[in-house]
Amino acid sequence: MDPHLLRTFIAVATTGSFSAAAAELGYTQSAVSQHIAALENSLGTALLTRRPVAPTPAGDRLLEHAGAILLRIEAAQADVRRVLGEPAGSIVFASTPLAGAARVARALTRLRQERAGLAVTFEVARRDEVVRGVASGTYHLGLIDGIAAPSDPLRLPDVGTVRTSGVAQEQLAVVLPDDHPLAGRKRLGLPALVDARWIDAPAVSAPLDDLRAAVETDSLRPALVYTGADLLTLLELVAAGHGLAVLPSSVPTPAGVRKIPVNAPRLVHRVELLHGHLDSTTATALAELLGED
Repeated sequence: MDPHLLRTFIAVATTGSFSAAAAELGYTQSAVSQHIAALENSLGTALLTRRPVAPTPAGDRLLEHAGAILLRIEAAQADVRRVLGEPAGSIVFASTPLAGAARVARALTRLRQERAGLAVTFEVARRDEVVRGVASGTYHLGLIDGIAAPSDPLRLPDVGTVRTSGVAQEQLAVVLPDDHPLAGRKRLGLPALVDARWIDAPAVSAPLDDLRAAVETDSLRPALVYTGADLLTLLELVAAGHGLAVLPSSVPTPAGVRKIPVNAPRLVHRVELLHGHLDSTTATALAELLGED
């Protein structure tokens, strides 16, 4: 199956438009139509309806596989590049916002002290972007965070060959305004907060989808959705009374916000290092420093 045709199919299916897909991919609309026709001919079935443009049942099924197929191709290409060797003296590293900026900064400082002239590119990205970036070879290393049971690793998307190692874990806390009726509690269980107002900020707090799965209820509903990645903005929203959020207990909180440890269910905030094959000696050194910190 030609990956170029798959990319075109994904673009048309997700944008709902042949012209929008052409603009996104830098193709002519005619080329997009030819790609879709070629893919449909190779599979012997229609993948998209035309008016409106939407996946057929067969197209929906292909869409479930297409992203993973393309990512595995990118991962294979990255493996070959690692075998051929990588430029010395540079590293590209990514981290999720709550994976520990201080930990990363200290590790990078020590690494640059040991390797004079090292060029470092450091990016902050969402968890799925970091995972896919490491798998595809865009990043040498990635640091991600999330919530899990104390003895469980983080759940990752199926992206092929990506190895992980635990770096740190800590208790979770509910953050709420100082004047909230529960602000005086010493501990809080999430099952008791199913009817509370919540802020869903998946980039900088425990995603509500994960909390709902842990509590086994659909009752944790967002009063506000924050799609940004700035922790201070989230805490200001909490202080203003827009809703509660769950964060690592070590996160410093400003005036007007209270942290209360979560005692049920048994969950922790976990940080993991994604390190692929680590053929780069620089990447290996940074992984060791992050693991020691």
